Amino acid sequence: MSGHGSQTIQELAGEALRDTTLLAQKEFALFRTEMSQNIRQIFIGITLVVAAAAFAIAAIMLFTQALVDWLAVIVGSRALAALIVGGAMALIAIGLGLGARYAMSTSSLAPQRTTRSLKRDAEILSERVTG
Repeated sequence: MSGHGSQTIQELAGEALRDTTLLAQKEFALFRTEMSQNIRQIFIGITLVVAAAAFAIAAIMLFTQALVDWLAVIVGSRALAALIVGGAMALIAIGLGLGARYAMSTSSLAPQRTTRSLKRDAEILSERVTG
């Protein structure tokens, strides 16, 4: 870039417009890349959760049945054993659901690098405009 003293106002304005357009294009490309990476991570996570759930459901059913049978011998009532095991499993399900909601909060999906880069670029542009 040549010295600003020999450039006209139109040349400076044109250069600033070109620089701003180029900057906006680069920021948008960064945003798209970052968002596609975030979305890809979410889909991978969802796929793994579904696969794990498919295998875990059968195991949970067998373990639950075994626990009810064992507890029925101890408490002397199959219905009471089923109620105790069902209540414990409901508490576990609530805890897992709350944990999942926290893990999938929208704050982790926000494009952090793009936001930082936009703030930095805004500071640089404001310094450049004010001279």
